[in-house]
Amino acid sequence: MTEAEIIALPEAGGSCQVQWRRSSRARRVSLRICPRQGAVVVVLPPQAARRAGLALLRANGPWVLARLSALAPANKLLDGGRVMLGGRDCIIRHDPAAAGAALDGDGIVLGGAAADLPGRVVDFLRAEARRRIGVLAARHGQALAVQPAAILVKDTRSRWGSCAPDGTLAFSWRLVMAPDWVLDYAVAHEVAHLREMNHSARFWAHVSRLTPHRNAAAAWLRTYGPTLLRVG
Repeated sequence: MTEAEIIALPEAGGSCQVQWRRSSRARRVSLRICPRQGAVVVVLPPQAARRAGLALLRANGPWVLARLSALAPANKLLDGGRVMLGGRDCIIRHDPAAAGAALDGDGIVLGGAAADLPGRVVDFLRAEARRRIGVLAARHGQALAVQPAAILVKDTRSRWGSCAPDGTLAFSWRLVMAPDWVLDYAVAHEVAHLREMNHSARFWAHVSRLTPHRNAAAAWLRTYGPTLLRVG
């Protein structure tokens, strides 16, 4: 179970949102930054006391506040705001009379109540991600003579994509905001796992056969991926 609270870090001259998470797999107390929530996550082993996590947090207060302040501003997906689609900057336009959601020039036009706009933008992006990923997975699967058992579009926290032992591929919907060539690499990577469930030389040879963007796309995700997590 995850609990959240604001904790002052007087030694570091500030405060931050903290999420407490107890994990049966953790062997020691640890800290990590959650770009999506703009918070620091304190992970506790089953028997660890919260005071141990608080001590670690305060000992690393300057690092925590520096990392949080370096995050991109949260994008709440409001009318007149902007969101990326395939690496292209799109304006969010709310039209109460519009039916559904649609691309219109340099914008995404969405109907419905204004209060529902952020959720409707996310729904649109998820649907677009599902469509684009499906096209790429079919193309890359044909090239390697493989076919995924299923394709899932999720909102993952730590991985952009995964391949399950049963052949199910899962992707973060947020990849649809990245440039097309980054999405192409992410899909090619997981499809290649249908041939090699490892990261061997044979696996990377399959990836290179499917897409020329491996190194550039991986670098893009390292640099700009956290910004995608700040959307919504």
